[in-house]
Amino acid sequence: MTNPSLDLTPADAATELRTIRDLIRYGVSRFTEADLDYGHGTTNAHDEAVFMVLEGLSLPIDQLDPYVDARLTLAERRKVADLLHARVETRKPASYLLNKAYIQGIPFYVDERVIVPRSYIGEILFSDLIGGDDFTLVEDPTEVERVLDLCTGSGCLAILAAQIFPEAQVDAVDLSADALEVAKRNVADSGFEDRIALHHGDLFAPLKNRKYDVIITNPPYVDAEAMAALPPEFRHEPEMALASGEDGLDIVRRILKEAPKHLTPEGGLLCEFGTGREILEAEYPDLDFFWVETANSFGEVFWLTRDQLKAGK
Repeated sequence: MTNPSLDLTPADAATELRTIRDLIRYGVSRFTEADLDYGHGTTNAHDEAVFMVLEGLSLPIDQLDPYVDARLTLAERRKVADLLHARVETRKPASYLLNKAYIQGIPFYVDERVIVPRSYIGEILFSDLIGGDDFTLVEDPTEVERVLDLCTGSGCLAILAAQIFPEAQVDAVDLSADALEVAKRNVADSGFEDRIALHHGDLFAPLKNRKYDVIITNPPYVDAEAMAALPPEFRHEPEMALASGEDGLDIVRRILKEAPKHLTPEGGLLCEFGTGREILEAEYPDLDFFWVETANSFGEVFWLTRDQLKAGK
């Protein structure tokens, strides 16, 4: 039986619901009944509702407790109710409705010209694997002079790299001119305009013979079968930012082939690519992939040095 409360219009909801707690509960009920899909920063109805309510009210998204029982003005309730209903009716990711996504707690502007950023590479850049005391991929971040972010999209990883590698010049490349317009806005907001250069083109093509100490990339990697079965939320994202051939690895293969020419002798490649680990290991038996573990993944991000890439050819 349908819950009658879920038949409320946004105006009715704004009238009957009073507090942040009320709106979150209502959002969870609406999202659950609508059987929404997640994966654009949250993984469940509760976290999605919390994000939408707090962000919609310009409150810190990681500080629910101080505000949960706050009574809202009618205008605030109307705004949030409209957002919650739009999430159900349009099936757009919340980040598109709010024009905001967070990586490592840092906000970025997003819209439907770019995929919603959700890369594991952000976590890796901020971990002890970069400049840590024990085993590291990059021993001293201050010695990194040039970084490349391939398939930059919204520019978020390039901006994070500029923070982590404080002396580095960062090049960021994307094939989509629309995506680069979004990246341009985020770079301007970041304060790193003097250190981040945006390039329009196909992978390494616009970079000539430049070499980098670190290359990071979160390229398109969705296979044909998964593309055909994408939930509505993911269909709002640009197809060219997701699809990569029959097995999802067409672009990764191109990167592996071309990267050695663009790495310094001590340089390395950090690549996120999804779930094709077995395919890559079978296809490149001489490549000594180092699989990087994160809080929510293993076998979806690899690190290869220039020497390893050259030896594996």
